[in-house]
Amino acid sequence: MTILQVASLLIVLAGAFGAINYLYLKLPPAIGILVVALLTSMSLLAFDLVMPSFGVADSIRATVLEIEFSDALLEGMLGLLLFAGALHVKVADLRQEWLVVALMATIGIGLSTAIVGFGFSWLTGMPLLVALVFGSLISPTDPVAVLGILREANLEKSLETKIAGESLFNDGVAYVVFLILMGLAFPHGESHVSGLSYAVELFIVEAIGGAVLGTVLGWLTFRVMRKIDDYALEVLITLGLAFGGYELAVYLHVSAPIMAVCAGLLIGDVGTKYGMSEETRRYVDGFWRLIDEILNAVLFLMIGVEVFAVAFNIDNLSAGIAAIALALVARLAAVAVPVLMLKPFRSFSRGVIPIMTWGGLKGGISVALALSLPEGEWKPLILTATYIVVVFSIIVQGLTVARLAEKVGREPELLP
Repeated sequence: MTILQVASLLIVLAGAFGAINYLYLKLPPAIGILVVALLTSMSLLAFDLVMPSFGVADSIRATVLEIEFSDALLEGMLGLLLFAGALHVKVADLRQEWLVVALMATIGIGLSTAIVGFGFSWLTGMPLLVALVFGSLISPTDPVAVLGILREANLEKSLETKIAGESLFNDGVAYVVFLILMGLAFPHGESHVSGLSYAVELFIVEAIGGAVLGTVLGWLTFRVMRKIDDYALEVLITLGLAFGGYELAVYLHVSAPIMAVCAGLLIGDVGTKYGMSEETRRYVDGFWRLIDEILNAVLFLMIGVEVFAVAFNIDNLSAGIAAIALALVARLAAVAVPVLMLKPFRSFSRGVIPIMTWGGLKGGISVALALSLPEGEWKPLILTATYIVVVFSIIVQGLTVARLAEKVGREPELLP
């Protein structure tokens, strides 16, 4: 199939599954599309078991593998999703929470990677470095999924900013950590990393380089937009920033996700305030919200059909179920340690630890990173465990986190 045919198929299916969810299931849009896609995929797999002569599963599996989920997300959709998410976070709000966000996106990612890595190695006998790779790819959270759900819970602004900022930046940091660990674990691959000191240097260059590039490109774009008053052209310029900036970051070997976040933050705050007319602001905001919704619908559809690429067996399933518990413990540590470190010096919203722990939804980036691993003995186990954790996270945590937030995040009523 050509790229245009694949894109057409995905959009048609996303629309159809979205309509089914809207009319019958009435779940949050992205989760509903994932559930319908997953149920459809499982039904086709069951049909193939009953009627193997038709070879339905094999045909669909070949099509799914053609889509190249990892490349589609990491080299195409991720930059747009992160830019769109950052566009709606205000720098002034983030500045007040920067220390918490920074600690959760760095120390938190490190703790999460270590806990999952050591635990998964102990459970499965997987080499520690390979297990740490799994820990790094399962640590990032999905900012758009969790924010879309938590908006219904009417959270305090400070808590919403913590969740948004931490989710946006931990994607970029975890991706860099993943690349470094993969270079250490698979030294003959493209991501060769020689030694710990070089790994630390690479992390600093990737992370800081991505932030600097995003800020510079965002500032230059803002300066150009100040001289223009044409909403269609300005929307096109922001799209060029997201696409072109991401590819430039890849070319320069700096963190493309962090570049997209920093550029989106600058345009969403300084750009909208000082570089756009009221009409342009409305169109830019509406355009990127629409891009966000459409790409998330397609992304969650792709997660649902990726079940055809996963090798299920008893050992892998049991390891995947254990990985759910490991991921939750790791997420608790990633949230609780930074909060407890800062608690003597500042106040926190009620229920911040349970809400951010249960609200740390895993998403497409984890599946994409697992699919990008080189073929080998442990890849099927990692892919299966990743898929199980992501599906559990999106469906179970995603459908209950708003209720949890309303329950534990609500201030107690004062007695008369």
